[in-house]
Formats: sequence, C-alpha cells, structure tokens
Amino acid sequence: MDSLLKALAAVALDVSAAEAALDEGASGAARDRLEAAAAGLTELRARWPALAARERHVLGAAAGPVRARLDAARERLPARAALSVGAAEADPEQELDPLAQRH
Repeated sequence: MDSLLKALAAVALDVSAAEAALDEGASGAARDRLEAAAAGLTELRARWPALAARERHVLGAAAGPVRARLDAARERLPARAALSVGAAEADPEQELDPLAQRH
C-alpha cells in the first residue's frame, strides 16, 4: 500500500508543478508535467487488477481528486497552434553563381 500512495503522491506533485507552470504562463513545461502525471496514473491503473479490495478503496478515494486536478489543468492548457504551410518563393539571387564574373 505504501508504494501505491507514494506513486500517487508523485502524480500529485506533477500536477502541482503543472498548475504552477500554467500560472506562470509556461504551457510547454505544464504540458510535460501533465504528460508525466498521466503516465503515472496509467501505471497505477495497470496495477489495479492485482490490488485487494481495501487497497482499491483507499487508492480510488485518494486518486479521484488528483485526477480531477489533472483534468482541470489540461483544460487550462492553451490550444496548440499549427504553422501554416506556404509555397516557397523563388529568390532571384539564389540562381546566380556567386563565383561567376559580372560584366
């Protein structure tokens, strides 16, 4: 049980760091921390079938608020902007040989 709660605490720390990064406007860092938190929850979810009923009850009760904070922080992330792709423009100087003699 101790290792489960420590793993959940690590997830909560990642969420806290993401929330702080969002408050500072560092969305890239926040996104990284939220991805780490989500990975931690995925690891805990993978261990779920092997847990006893008591462990599931305690972990489930503790993980609920952490998951809610994770979801709320994800909603605060700004949308990623895609760069537009434009056609390349020809540069007349690019066609000239710089070593050619000019007359």
